[in-house]
Amino acid sequence: MEMFSYRRKIKRDYEKLLESLDRILDGETIDETYDESLDAAIIDRLNCIMNRVELRQDRAEEERDKVKQLISDISHQVRTPLSNVVLYSELLEESFQQDGENSSLKLVSKIRKNAEALSFQLQELLKASYSEQEMIHLHPMETNVCEIVKEACQRVEDFAMKEGISMHIQVQEETVLADFKWTVEALFNVIHNAVKYSERDSEIQIEEEIYESFVCIRVKDFGVGIPEEEVTSVCNRFYRGSNVSNEPGIGIGLYLTREVLQKQKGYLKIDTKEGFGTCVSLFLHRAY
Repeated sequence: MEMFSYRRKIKRDYEKLLESLDRILDGETIDETYDESLDAAIIDRLNCIMNRVELRQDRAEEERDKVKQLISDISHQVRTPLSNVVLYSELLEESFQQDGENSSLKLVSKIRKNAEALSFQLQELLKASYSEQEMIHLHPMETNVCEIVKEACQRVEDFAMKEGISMHIQVQEETVLADFKWTVEALFNVIHNAVKYSERDSEIQIEEEIYESFVCIRVKDFGVGIPEEEVTSVCNRFYRGSNVSNEPGIGIGLYLTREVLQKQKGYLKIDTKEGFGTCVSLFLHRAY
């Protein structure tokens, strides 16, 4: 009988301890009992552990905010002079082409290519900082689809012209619930990929389809496509397709696009066939 009572007491103590652990895992602070019992000592230790974990979380969040601000500041401070270097090198290149100065033309061409490469890496660095979910803060509001498409296309226009890619756009004046800045970034990533992985002098189609609850923006290219076995992986962070590993990039664009859409209760769909192109569909909630 005594052994039975002892086991029952031990079971109650364990159940009480498990209950306390569950409450701590839910973020609660356990009321302390000021006596010399083992229960009180365990509760005291558990509360100390929770306080230290919370302190470290606060410090980690502060450090993450500092890193985010630092990367943003560096990006904005470097972007303008870097853009000017690219612009002036292009102007010099055109001038030397007209004057027939081949030696100077080669040097300027190297300056321009290196400046463009540096600019690309800066953008990838900025995207990598945004890839942390905590750094994507959205404020959806009624937004015109045409404006989103127009802004995203303008951002990729120069790149498309250099690659000889034309953009065929068909969208209507439909309104969606979306954060304008982040949705433009999401669409830009998709269009940029379409240009990047398309054959020179080909076309990209950007179309809109309206459903009962969603508006779909489709970006279709006729480029290299994605291997069938990799379609489910291309939206993973830092994933690079096996057939485009020689192209510059770190595998952030589609991951960011998917995160932005999901945070707005939308979603991303990819239809592709290797060697025949890719169609990426962005679904956004309609505004009623």
